[in-house]
Amino acid sequence: MSVRTTLSAAARRRPGTGLACLVAAGLLWGTGGLTGSLLGRSSGLPALSVAAYRLTAGGTLIIVFLVLTGRGWPSGRAAWTRVTVIAGLAAVFQSCYFTAVSLTSVSLATLITIGSAPVLVLAAERIRGSRRIGRLAGCATGLALTGLALLAGLPSGGFPESAVLASAGMAVLAATGFATLTLVSAQPVAGLDDLAATGFGFALGGLVLLPVAAAFGGIGFTPAPVTLGLLAALGTGPTAVAYTLYFRGLRTVPAGIAALLSLLEPLTGTVLAALILGDRLGPSGIAGAVILAMALILAAVAGRGAASQASAAGPGAAPQGSAARPGAAPQGSAAGRIAGSGHGPADHGRGPVQHDHADRDKHGERLPHGRGGKAAGRQGPGGGDRVVERVQVGQHPHPLRPE
Repeated sequence: MSVRTTLSAAARRRPGTGLACLVAAGLLWGTGGLTGSLLGRSSGLPALSVAAYRLTAGGTLIIVFLVLTGRGWPSGRAAWTRVTVIAGLAAVFQSCYFTAVSLTSVSLATLITIGSAPVLVLAAERIRGSRRIGRLAGCATGLALTGLALLAGLPSGGFPESAVLASAGMAVLAATGFATLTLVSAQPVAGLDDLAATGFGFALGGLVLLPVAAAFGGIGFTPAPVTLGLLAALGTGPTAVAYTLYFRGLRTVPAGIAALLSLLEPLTGTVLAALILGDRLGPSGIAGAVILAMALILAAVAGRGAASQASAAGPGAAPQGSAARPGAAPQGSAAGRIAGSGHGPADHGRGPVQHDHADRDKHGERLPHGRGGKAAGRQGPGGGDRVVERVQVGQHPHPLRPE
């Protein structure tokens, strides 16, 4: 009973927790633009070098934290493969985005990169059939793209057509990198938690990106206290903390909704630029900010609904369109809830309990309480479910969720 109570309580907390993590990540990302801009002015570094230092600093800070606290490092081949994938995608995303900026402008690169990522994620989910795109998510996507276009504005002033096409292509590649990172990180890996994935993935990605930044603009700067402070701030809030929260939020919120909530970044950055740097928004920019805020509210509502449905269905609920296993326990029963949760041996085909039942049936074994064969295999002395009793003592922890 205590196990079932704990599981149900955790399920009720998860939807709101995942959304809170994603919202916090978007807000922290919004501070990255301002902090990175100040770091560039203080150090004289180009944008690509700032991005390389951002990844390296953020990943290194997390690794130091893991060492000081004795937290676990990635364990196993699958975990280190995921770390390598995160490193490559982070390097691709950052390098392509800043290349797009250098070819045209920040507004066009931001508009295409951040606007395309949610569309790509939702399209991938639709193609894979993993989730249906609800009406709220569709409306939120349309409003978000409209608001982002008005907020960022369109570039003006004599960019060659070839430069615009090249910039758009690099921005789409950057969006593809971020979308792929979102989809990949939504699937947990044994032996790897969100903090270690962020730390080792970003540290490795930054080391990959530093030689590229050195070749295209240089990475040398004078280590003044202000510059080092800005670098530490950029590596901590908008990088180490924000991406860890984002990966954690992906555990309970659909990837498409998470990508939509990442649009908090340009909205927060615009507000901070207006408040701190004195930037002024025109009528179209103000309208875009309002529309984008409405889209984010719709995305949060859609995400909460999807996460609540997933929690109500239970971790063992079959995906849409899939058939139940022949002979599986009903989802409404106690055995079905525990077995479907992944915490019991019954979820893995003919596990230890099933073999035990089969042996008793074969040899006609009778337990001390006078029940033989199948009845003895199913029930304990008090008439309770024996599978539930064995789960309660924690014999079969879930293999994919190292807590």
